[in-house]
Amino acid sequence: MRRILSYGMISGLLLSGITVFTGCSHRSYTQPGHTSAARYRATMRSYTVRGRTYHPTYVGVGDTMSGIASWYGPNFHGKATSNGERYNMNAMTAAHKTWPMDTMVRVQNLDNGRSCVVRINDRGPFVKGRVIDCSYAAGKKLGLDRTGTARVKLTVLGFAGKVYHPTPAQKEHKASAPRVLLSNFGVQVGAFRRYEGAKIYQRRYAATVDRPERVQIRKFIVDGAPLYRVWVMGFGSADEAKDYIREQGISGGFLVRN
Repeated sequence: MRRILSYGMISGLLLSGITVFTGCSHRSYTQPGHTSAARYRATMRSYTVRGRTYHPTYVGVGDTMSGIASWYGPNFHGKATSNGERYNMNAMTAAHKTWPMDTMVRVQNLDNGRSCVVRINDRGPFVKGRVIDCSYAAGKKLGLDRTGTARVKLTVLGFAGKVYHPTPAQKEHKASAPRVLLSNFGVQVGAFRRYEGAKIYQRRYAATVDRPERVQIRKFIVDGAPLYRVWVMGFGSADEAKDYIREQGISGGFLVRN
């Protein structure tokens, strides 16, 4: 199935800022399943393709999405994916517009009942209605090599290239499944020279969001001394972060980016 946009176009869009982090004049490739921190941050930024802007956002184990799947193969074998890997059409990988790099996803073909597990390492497909672009190997397991596209259901299984398997204790206590933050939009709500002051703000603002771990303390060295900044992370866009500042009446609050 031919992709509408080539790897060269998409990789150029999504990796254009990575040289800021790497400082290299030549292209280096990421080892499969080990997206570098710099490339990870780059793929979390909002981006625009053909006039449409996409905003990476939250995703958690068990989250689902339905739509049309397609596949891509030999024409892109060996070329750069959005996370810096070489595309390997024989590996179980896929492209998704907003889910994080190295997220593990079960793809179920609703037309024939087949399913497989893939790892996200690219962005796309940029075609209306399509939710995932599978590698040749994954597409073959799903039967896409014969049909080209199919109706599918996606289910998040894990992150960082690993499928989440809850322990018996976690099952017994109904522990919540892990989530991963895709967005790098945040709000600084305070800055303190003393760590104790930052902890007070962390507890205060943890009560205003859905998950306490969104409120983070970041240590910086300013004028030779520690400065503890309290950030509320995980907003899907700059507008969402600004709304939070207004709703909470945060005097002096401002947007930050990871």
